[in-house]
Amino acid sequence: MDSGADVNIFDAEIGEILKIDIEKGEKREVGGITGVAQPYHLHTIEINVGGWLYKTGAGFLKNIARIGYGVVGQQGFFNIFIVKFDLLKECIELKEREGN
Repeated sequence: MDSGADVNIFDAEIGEILKIDIEKGEKREVGGITGVAQPYHLHTIEINVGGWLYKTGAGFLKNIARIGYGVVGQQGFFNIFIVKFDLLKECIELKEREGN
């Protein structure tokens, strides 16, 4: 997980697997740690977390699979859940925030 990301961003290949027409989403740009702006397309999707479905925004960016398949963002994930990381136990605990 990447807690520094503004929004959820996944590799475009995942969107294609989900039968999303990537190019029809709202076009935006992301800078990343290299500072080089790259275009991505934002869509509203549903994610399944613990058996519960949540509508959220997700951007799809081409060719990021070489460094991972995506990042969860401050908006669309961390604003929905309280997240606890336990490195030594190698586990993550998610709790839904009230009002979601």
